[in-house]
Amino acid sequence: MPADAASPHGGTLDISPPAPDMNAGAVANDGRTFIVKIVGAVAFAHLLNDLIQATLPAIYPLLKDKYALNFTQIGWVALVYQLTASLLQPWIGLYTDKHPKPYLLPTGMFVTLIGVGLLAGGHSYLMLIVGGAVIGVGSATFHPEASRIARMASGGRFGTAQSAFQVGGNTGSAFGPLIASAIIVPIGQLAVGWLAIAAVVAIWVLWGVTRWRLHHAPKTVAKTSTGTRIEHSRSEIVRALTVIGVLMFAKFVYIAALNNYFTFYLIQRFGVTIQESQIYLFCFMAAVAAGTFAGGPVGDRVGRKAVIWISFLGVAPFALLMPYADLFWTCVIAIVIGLVMSSAFAALVVYAQEIVPGRVGLVSGIMFGLMFGLGGIGAAGLGHLADLYGIIWVYKLMAFLPLLGLTTAFLPRTHAVQ
Repeated sequence: MPADAASPHGGTLDISPPAPDMNAGAVANDGRTFIVKIVGAVAFAHLLNDLIQATLPAIYPLLKDKYALNFTQIGWVALVYQLTASLLQPWIGLYTDKHPKPYLLPTGMFVTLIGVGLLAGGHSYLMLIVGGAVIGVGSATFHPEASRIARMASGGRFGTAQSAFQVGGNTGSAFGPLIASAIIVPIGQLAVGWLAIAAVVAIWVLWGVTRWRLHHAPKTVAKTSTGTRIEHSRSEIVRALTVIGVLMFAKFVYIAALNNYFTFYLIQRFGVTIQESQIYLFCFMAAVAAGTFAGGPVGDRVGRKAVIWISFLGVAPFALLMPYADLFWTCVIAIVIGLVMSSAFAALVVYAQEIVPGRVGLVSGIMFGLMFGLGGIGAAGLGHLADLYGIIWVYKLMAFLPLLGLTTAFLPRTHAVQ
């Protein structure tokens, strides 16, 4: 990737040593420039990271058959992975807020590379658990630090940068199962080793991002602000974070219902084939990716709270209608829900970063950790309810979740001017 010494974007992703004097005043970002190369780089690394993550659940059936595992044993592999991938994130973010570790990004991806090797070459159930745990540790390291870099390179367009970063992850999550079905399942467990290519590429990209951070980011961070920040009392911060927790619960449990059980719902209610149901699920996932990207720039223009209001209350009537719609309108409604509701995530992350200034790593770790944790818990809980009452009953119940968006009224403003 060529560098341009006169470019206001500054940093480059090549891995050659920097020249002794690169006219730093010309190449360093002035704090008001959205650095496309850097935001794009962390988004691409997010794609590769989440592609590796998404492949693990996709090969559970392969592992179950090969090692004669029961569902409880598969559940333990998933649980250990989810715990390391989610619960470690806030602690890593908190530590790096106080003790910056620029090289943690490529180091964390190297840990993921080790996990891939353990999964590919493991020959026992214990090795599967250890491999999943190691991949989870690498993921927990990646998310808070990469989110921090996206904010540093945003030039004040925090929502746009966060959306671009998250879309990278969504894209990787979509490709993971495709890679598993096309390459790993036909060949076998050893083919997991091909994921090492993705990990190595991500290490190379993140090494370049780290070099940019070391040479240019300190001149960028101080100037990336938008408007006049309002100082909040401890009670306001607690109230805001509580509301964010409620909103995250509503969003990710509802999204989990569609991600994990939409195909079952369509098959049972409308009698479609498995292949047809996958097409409808793809339409929903594509809408989620598009909505995630759109939410950030809109939030930069009209404010975070406005996007949060729209993303929840705008979805509510469609969610309430979907259990009673025919097949065509169910697909249309699912696309609308994916577009609108997914726009909230970037707004929620940036809002939380603004309500707790100076704790970007901690907040990012909590938000991404909540995303993983709530998604996993929601999927498990909804599956149990579906066993008890049926999948159609579950979708009628879930239709009321977006109404929790009314709690947005309790969020304080984060800036005097938005």
